[in-house]
Amino acid sequence: MVDLHWKAKMVSSNLPNSLQVQIPAPAAPAFRGVTSVSPVSASDSACSAYESYLRLPELRQLWSDRDFPEWSNEPVLKPALHALEITFRFVSTVLSDPRPYANKRQWKRRLESLATAQIQLISALCEDDDGGVAPVVGLSSGSGVLARESSYAEVWTIPGGGEEDSSSASAVAVSRASEASLLPPLSTWQTSEDVAQKIMYSIECEMRRCPYTLGLGEPNLAGKPNLDYDAVCKPAELHSSSLKRNPYDQQIENQENQTLYTAHQILESWIQVAKQVITRLTERIAAEEFEAAANDCYFLEQIWKLLAEIEDLHLLMDPDDFLKLKNQLSIRSAAAETEPFCFRSRSLVEITKSCRELRHKVPGILAVEVDPKGGPRIQEAAMRLYREKSDSERIHLLQALQAVEAALKKFFYAYKQVLVAVMGSLEAKGNSAGAAVVVASSDSLTRLFLEPTYFPSLDAAKTFLGKFHERRNTRQ
Repeated sequence: MVDLHWKAKMVSSNLPNSLQVQIPAPAAPAFRGVTSVSPVSASDSACSAYESYLRLPELRQLWSDRDFPEWSNEPVLKPALHALEITFRFVSTVLSDPRPYANKRQWKRRLESLATAQIQLISALCEDDDGGVAPVVGLSSGSGVLARESSYAEVWTIPGGGEEDSSSASAVAVSRASEASLLPPLSTWQTSEDVAQKIMYSIECEMRRCPYTLGLGEPNLAGKPNLDYDAVCKPAELHSSSLKRNPYDQQIENQENQTLYTAHQILESWIQVAKQVITRLTERIAAEEFEAAANDCYFLEQIWKLLAEIEDLHLLMDPDDFLKLKNQLSIRSAAAETEPFCFRSRSLVEITKSCRELRHKVPGILAVEVDPKGGPRIQEAAMRLYREKSDSERIHLLQALQAVEAALKKFFYAYKQVLVAVMGSLEAKGNSAGAAVVVASSDSLTRLFLEPTYFPSLDAAKTFLGKFHERRNTRQ
């Protein structure tokens, strides 16, 4: 228990004289999975097997390529576009499933929702992009004659868009569609036509605030430039034989094999986006660009929610086929290991650590130093900022940091429930030898979402402010 006595150090004399804030200390000792400092990856062999299965080295090579060095948004946007493009492949995989018992109706709805959520995040990345640096392709077509070998679709004639010395007062605008993306072909396949068209309309709606659109066959009614999607995303390389199929595709005859492989490729792509956003966020806080940093924090919050939505896809897999695949791939918890399956992703562990370490940015945001004697200096500064509202950008950033914490803990709580639903409680605990199922508070996932707040000073400041307003209302 931590006692914070503020009688002589209150911002206002009307605030309560004394208040005890109880922060429970971790009851269980540190162990592999989650330590008292931060989560720990699974064993090297388990992590390496996970990365080999998903072909992460090849994906990382695509993510790291800088084809447009002057475009600062490329490292963030490229893996996001890869995730969206892999989602188009996912649609094709699911709708081509020959199993009569597959729940295709729900799969279509979930993948439509997943694609829309990704498009929303991509549009947020593009809103503040520098249209002069981003690789875009214009829409003007001099005479309205379109090349036969290119996937162009004429939109309309823009009034007043012609040359000044021309008798024509209009110009032809065309919408350029990607040559290599899977979305335009999906719109021509009867089975997937409705899904593809809905995704295209989602692109049209979500990209309205952006200086350009994606160029995936969406109507582009605003006549904006198109991103050079094929040059940035490189769908041909993403759908090559080396990345389209997992290493065990020929050895394992199980439809859920490709489903699991594709879903986790999307997951890892967005984890890569999160890593880049955290790097940019840290730089912006150091440069005191607090409003931009707050936007990055809220974007990071949405990524955590998207990761949970991707994990929920496991609930649509056939139970028998998935559990059969689990044994075919030898995905099982060793008796000596207690780490959950998600900790086999080194990148997920990395962004979890990075998000937890954001708590050390609070003193700099409040422009105060930590009191070496343990005094409430940070709490006082936070209370003063909240009450005076003199610097809204700092308030927005502090709120966004706590939103990231909440989303992170929600992800691991939801992941634990999915793990239990898909594999059973006993396997979810990583204990295949026990006879009874006991959900202990000491398991690593539970400790992640039940650990004390990352921002105790902000928590204490809000607690005192709440008590202050409560007492003032009581007096009135």
